[in-house]
Parts: sequence; C-alpha cells; structure tokens
Amino acid sequence: MYPVMNQSEHDNLKTFQRLDQTASYPHKLSDYIKRFAWQWVQRLLIRPSPRRAHGWRRWWLCRFGAKIHPTSGTKATTVIWHPWLLTMDRYSMLSEGVEVYNLGPVTIGEHTVVSQDVYLCGGSHDYTEPNLPLQKLPIEIGAGVWLCAGAFIGPGVKVGNNSVVAARSVVVKDVPPGMVVGGNPAKVIKPRPMKS
Repeated sequence: MYPVMNQSEHDNLKTFQRLDQTASYPHKLSDYIKRFAWQWVQRLLIRPSPRRAHGWRRWWLCRFGAKIHPTSGTKATTVIWHPWLLTMDRYSMLSEGVEVYNLGPVTIGEHTVVSQDVYLCGGSHDYTEPNLPLQKLPIEIGAGVWLCAGAFIGPGVKVGNNSVVAARSVVVKDVPPGMVVGGNPAKVIKPRPMKS
C-alpha cells in the first residue's frame, strides 16, 4: 500500500523531474541519418519479404553494419532499431514480432532462439537525475539460450549460456548459466534439465 498524501503535503511537493531540461537530440546526427534510411529499408524491403528469405534480410542488415553469421537470421516482422549495434553468432534466430531496441550493443550467442514478441530493451533513462539522461546499455544473450514468447529483457542484462527465460517473463537482472527463470520480475525456477 502506498502512503497517501494530504492536500497540504501534495501542494508543497517540489517536482524533481525536469523534462524541459532533457536533451532534444540525444544521438549523433549520423545515427539519425542511418536510422532514417534503415526505417525505410525495413518498411519497403524487409517487411514484405517472404518468410524464408533469411539471406535477403541478413544481406540488408549487414549493409547497415550488423554482424550476423551466415547461418543465422531474422523474420520479416522482426524490428531492429540500430543494425550497426547487433551481433548474432551462428545458428541463431530472431522470430516474428521480436523487437530489438538496441540503443546499446546487443550480442546473441550461437544456437539461441529468440521467440515471437520478445522485447530486447537496451535503453532507459537515469531517473536519479532531474533531466532523465538517456542510457544506452548493452544486452548479452549467451549461447544455447531460449527466450520464450513475449519475454522482456531489460537494459544491461546478461543471460547466461544454456538458460531458458519463460514466456512473458520480465528480466531485469542477470540470468545465471543453465537456469530456467520466469515471472515478473523473473526469478530462478530451477536448473535447466539437459539430457544428452
């Protein structure tokens, strides 16, 4: 239960947050130009591409600076904000509806599945400062990981090798290797059974 303020306490409350002081353009001009061009490529050339046209999408992503192994891919409805900040190792896949909000670098290890509607959020704001400066934080997804449908992976999070993140989980802290995590916020449920 949140404490309730009476009217005089509310009237005397000083506003800490100052949105009039936030940066109007927190990115470099070159990033805005690249982002504008990339948005049009996504809309006109990626979005209407056939389901299995992984090579076509990979080619465009690499033209914009992504480092994607030739055995990895994305789907037509995958949204990537900054391809030049994306690295994918071999045999990994970003599924339908995945959004990679990569203000910071996003690295995905080999043999990793990012299931439909997962949101990788590599940006936030420092709420301890009144002007809420933009934070561009990395996300590292290990090898052999399965991010199940609709999971949210927060800024600065590392997901260890061979881990599973359950559907609709909200991950705001690092995930140890070889674990199954789930919930909001996500907690370790059990070690991942790995039958050989």
